[in-house]
Amino acid sequence: MGKYEFKLQRLFLRHVLADGASIEADRGQANYLLNVLRLKDGDQVLVFNGSDGEWLASIKATGRKACVLNLERQTRVQTPVNDLHYLFAPLKHARLDYMVQKAVEMGAGTLRPVFTQHTQSTRINLERMEANVIEAAEQCGVLAVPSVSEPVSLKELVETWPGMDPGRRLLFCDEGEETHNPLLELAALAEAGPAPLALLIGPEGGFSEEERALLRAQLFVVPIPLGPRILRADTAAVAALAVIQATLGDWAV
Repeated sequence: MGKYEFKLQRLFLRHVLADGASIEADRGQANYLLNVLRLKDGDQVLVFNGSDGEWLASIKATGRKACVLNLERQTRVQTPVNDLHYLFAPLKHARLDYMVQKAVEMGAGTLRPVFTQHTQSTRINLERMEANVIEAAEQCGVLAVPSVSEPVSLKELVETWPGMDPGRRLLFCDEGEETHNPLLELAALAEAGPAPLALLIGPEGGFSEEERALLRAQLFVVPIPLGPRILRADTAAVAALAVIQATLGDWAV
């Protein structure tokens, strides 16, 4: 199958995609295609649903704010969801939107909010998170849409981890590490061979000493630093995911 086509608009559809199918776009998508992008009959878009690959579809207007998408051919086969879990202390609205979108772009396959002692925002809109996941997937050519999991407290996460996700290592970004170089720990993990991973980023105020002690006491936790500079939580997410992908993830393949 061909590579990602950057010039065409991409849409996420909650429908089964198959050769020759005709799918009615929802009202919001139809309005966007016809009245915002001003696409016409016969213009083409790319559609995906997270399970049936990506398809080329042509537009057929059926009203001023209604259209049908006629599937013509598959352009890319479905890929599996990345097995990298991104766990994070929630941020306030705009910065959380940004962080979710960047995590999707950087290859996270599961996103889960984690409440810590210094978490500043305790109200989580999972529907808004999912909308940001889909928007990032649409814009960046992602085929396997990451999942959004229910929030959990750090204490509950640690207590249930061994039974819930045995074998997965939790990379804990610890600003208290003595070294500034994250590559030391990551290189050791790389030498040990492939293993499922999760990344945990703390809140704007950092982890408490009690939380740091709790995490460091777990055999499945690997503390890593993120360099000599103090990073905002949303910046730390991008930095950590980039380092992990370059050493242990799909960048290193």
